[in-house]
Amino acid sequence: MRKPLVLAALLVAAFAINLDTTIVNVALPTLVEDLDATNSELQWIVDAYNLVFAALLLASGSLSDRVGRKGMLIAGLGVFGLASAAGGLTTNPDQLIVARAVMGLGAAMVFPATLSLIANVFTERGERARAIGLWGATAGAAIALGPIVGGWLLEQFGWTSIFFAMAPVAAAGAAFVALTVPTSRDPDAPRIDRGGFTLSTAMMALLILTVIEAPNHGWGSARSVAGFALAAVLLGAFIAWELRVDEPMLDVNLFRNLRFTAASASVTISFFALFGFIFMITQYFQFFKGYGPLSAGVHLLPVATSVAVASVLGTKLAVRFGTKIVVAGGLVAVAGFYAWVSTSTGTTSYDTIALQMVIFGTGMGFTSAPATEAIMGVVPRAKAGVGSAVNDATRLLGGTLGVAVIGSVYASLYSSRLREALPAGLPENAAATAHDSVGAALNVSGGLAQAGQAGLAADVHDAASAAFFHGFAAGNLVAAGVAAAGAVMALALLPAQPPEPVAETLEPLPAPGPVQPAPAVLDA
Repeated sequence: MRKPLVLAALLVAAFAINLDTTIVNVALPTLVEDLDATNSELQWIVDAYNLVFAALLLASGSLSDRVGRKGMLIAGLGVFGLASAAGGLTTNPDQLIVARAVMGLGAAMVFPATLSLIANVFTERGERARAIGLWGATAGAAIALGPIVGGWLLEQFGWTSIFFAMAPVAAAGAAFVALTVPTSRDPDAPRIDRGGFTLSTAMMALLILTVIEAPNHGWGSARSVAGFALAAVLLGAFIAWELRVDEPMLDVNLFRNLRFTAASASVTISFFALFGFIFMITQYFQFFKGYGPLSAGVHLLPVATSVAVASVLGTKLAVRFGTKIVVAGGLVAVAGFYAWVSTSTGTTSYDTIALQMVIFGTGMGFTSAPATEAIMGVVPRAKAGVGSAVNDATRLLGGTLGVAVIGSVYASLYSSRLREALPAGLPENAAATAHDSVGAALNVSGGLAQAGQAGLAADVHDAASAAFFHGFAAGNLVAAGVAAAGAVMALALLPAQPPEPVAETLEPLPAPGPVQPAPAVLDA
């Protein structure tokens, strides 16, 4: 077994799955024109992937431990690639939403398997930390690079290319995995925990769905409150079930370990910040800096680069100086970034923004990758699939919350400020359009200018700009507060170092022989 090739294959798979979480966003305006997609349909084209991905993570991670991680990874890449190709052939929004949901199923099969295989192949803490650092760098960079790749494909070939392009990537990844990655599964191969599978899937699906829909219906609406309450009931039922059964899919006692719990919370907060940042900054770039889809993505390169570098460096520093100080320091950097960027205006130079993004990317890398290494260091290698799934679920939950919470704060304050600032002479239908989004408001301003109403156009532009930056500042300050609270939590709860060398606490995994893997770890 050549470990560098194994790691390379796993990183290709992780890159493809993470790239797809943001690659489709830049195509949304085109889908309105080509497929006559409504705002609700656009939302579900994005969210169907994340909803199914999140809902099935725990079940898929646990199943991969039982039936074999390599087989699950290859099958997941096949499902993902075929569904992506099907997405490029769709002719209406409903078909595309279904394709995106099936892609989410493939992603749920793939992503936990990549991290659990890393934990089983790289058993010494130092080498495991380096591998997880590269895994974290790949995942973070892929999310940030999604708009760049999507923008380039959109400009060169059209929106269908965004989906067709992922199919050969998935096929190449599956072939690479098949040739290089050893088979691996839980040697005890316990029976499938059907109750745990059902309850965890229902709980995650309802929680993510409620978070997605809350901005539309109101966080305090009866629908949202009922959704969160029922998700809490399902969580309680899942915990009670897992404590009762002899062979649970998830050992919930892991959460009594502060290293595991605090690290999971840190990952959630870091992805809350990342997805919230991408949501806000892409609007800022396109509407106030005038960047096109590809250009907006390219201008995010400081984030992608710094996340990649800091993820590798952060895991090394965590091994040397302790997880506590590195993760807490990363969250402090994220909080500082948000506090600084909240002061931005339309005239802020890109050099300043680039420096801000480097600070953010460094904080993100110092937080997410070392926290992930801490999570996987707690989980026995035989159960690495479900441990990886917990880590992945916290990422998706954090990212979904980041867009929903920061987006809700921004949207509510944008709307209220715009209502006060719009000129009294603006026609009612134009005012209603301006409230849809800042982009719509700027289009209204442009239309008025073309109609020869330069003064009214300038007033609408100024009102939209003031409203945007009012909501933008508030959303960033909320994110800064969440990151700062996370830093305090990390300092209080994360142990500086594991209580004992992790390798000594793990059941040894037989290495594959020259012809075939040892029987204890063969795929079922």
